[in-house]
Amino acid sequence: MHRDEILKFIGSPDMTLAEAMRVIDENANGILFLADASDRLIGCVTDGDIRRFLLAGGKLEDDVKQAANLHPRVAYSVEEAQSLYDEKSFVVIPVLNQSNQIVEFYNGEGEREKTRGALKVPVVINAGGKGTRLEPFTKVLPKPLIPVGELPIIELIMKEYQTYQCDKFHIIVNYKRELMKAYFAESENRYDITWYDEASPLGTGGGLSLLKGKLNDTFFFANCDALLTANYERIMEFHKENHNVITMVCAYKNMTLPYGTVEMGVNGVIESMKEKPTMSFLTNTGIYVVEPEVVDDIEDGVPIGFPDIVAKQKEKGRKVAAFPVNESEWMDMGQLSELEKMRAKLFGD
Repeated sequence: MHRDEILKFIGSPDMTLAEAMRVIDENANGILFLADASDRLIGCVTDGDIRRFLLAGGKLEDDVKQAANLHPRVAYSVEEAQSLYDEKSFVVIPVLNQSNQIVEFYNGEGEREKTRGALKVPVVINAGGKGTRLEPFTKVLPKPLIPVGELPIIELIMKEYQTYQCDKFHIIVNYKRELMKAYFAESENRYDITWYDEASPLGTGGGLSLLKGKLNDTFFFANCDALLTANYERIMEFHKENHNVITMVCAYKNMTLPYGTVEMGVNGVIESMKEKPTMSFLTNTGIYVVEPEVVDDIEDGVPIGFPDIVAKQKEKGRKVAAFPVNESEWMDMGQLSELEKMRAKLFGD
């Protein structure tokens, strides 16, 4: 591995969790090794370590060492690293010299094929909106049929679920719904779809009232403009283990302000200044795991956003929770600029 590639896996133990997440996103291997100024290994942190730390109450501004594994598996030769890699499902094995300095990383001779469990749960997709932020495209096509590469966004979403053997789809439609149905009727790819027609717009959550009595099991509920590449098995395990009625999948978003910020005290005294600070926050991806009793509580024919449904369930004392994922695991095409980013990420330039 070239030195530039090695550096992609190494971070400072003094960085924050938010900074570590950005580096993990960039190396695209889900792991970061922490080393001192002489490249001596201190520990490692994975995206899963960070998620568990945050779910336990940690903050993005906390020191990354608080979430790190300080005793990672290591090798002292490439041959030993290869043996460890083949023996267990490690992503990357650090190779050290006798001074415990990192000299190499071993991540296999090629990409290891993803193994995904069979979740076999139904998927409900809300595809009834007008997609006004994607005009003028949506003047001609409904948002779910806007192509990203060779396939429309809704079909990319469905194919991702199918990798977990989630093959039963319930699709709520309204705007240009006949085009939607015609596309799938004529498609070479066959899907098990049940359609639900809104007589009038019911928002991002109200359309679920059309499915009363149709769902008896836990299901995924998704908007038709977001593609999630996170581990769906972990999301479902988290939902079940915590006995949630709703689990909202949320992504950590990092934004760098283009301006310097100032905090002002009494009489205009400058308390602090930050030059182009980075803000980190958790944002709703519009993807959820839901229990069927939630559907029974939705009023028929009344428009409502799904976040309002979440709030109502919380008011009832039912357990709702957020499952955090990395920013890189969520792609949203709600705006034209984001549509192009999604296409470039999935298919390259």
